[in-house]
Amino acid sequence: MEISDDPEFCSMIDRLRDEIENDTGHVPAVFGEVAGTADPEELHRVLTAPGQPLWAREIAAFKLGLAGDPRAFEALVLLLNHRDPERCVTAAHALIRLGDPRTARAAATLATNELRVAYALLPVRLLAALRAPESVPALITVLQRRLPADDPHWRVGLACVEGLGTLGDPRARPALEAALPHPRLGRAAEDSLSRLGTGH
Repeated sequence: MEISDDPEFCSMIDRLRDEIENDTGHVPAVFGEVAGTADPEELHRVLTAPGQPLWAREIAAFKLGLAGDPRAFEALVLLLNHRDPERCVTAAHALIRLGDPRTARAAATLATNELRVAYALLPVRLLAALRAPESVPALITVLQRRLPADDPHWRVGLACVEGLGTLGDPRARPALEAALPHPRLGRAAEDSLSRLGTGH
């Protein structure tokens, strides 16, 4: 499939349209350069050249990631931890396609950084999708921190619960059982426990 036919690429371009036009209705020349090329060297130039707008770097990193070019890795990891959740979604999609062996460790680092917990949702989901050795320990760690009933980041905890159910690793049992009384996590924890393969 051509990158231009990738639904996530089309969604990204639609999302960035206002940012690209900068409220002027004028599309900068660099958009044509980065959106219209599949040349990895040209994409890398856009990614690393000083003064490029964030949207241009995002498109270049996304296209390099889908092409399997490891030079996209660092930019995609930065975007995975962006305050804009839609940018995180795009970065996670590209990181999965990139298949870089460093991805799981980076996602685990982002997910478990308590100072950035507000932005941990996509790293958590990425860990579940990767099914890497780092995935289960990181998801357990994050879930345990989200167990207080008044924790404001319960959606991150819910993603951990769901991810652990998807991964089906019995090491998750104690953390999932601890989540059963939680008013927002309990039902999902029950479902995930049933998916560990040996009951609860």
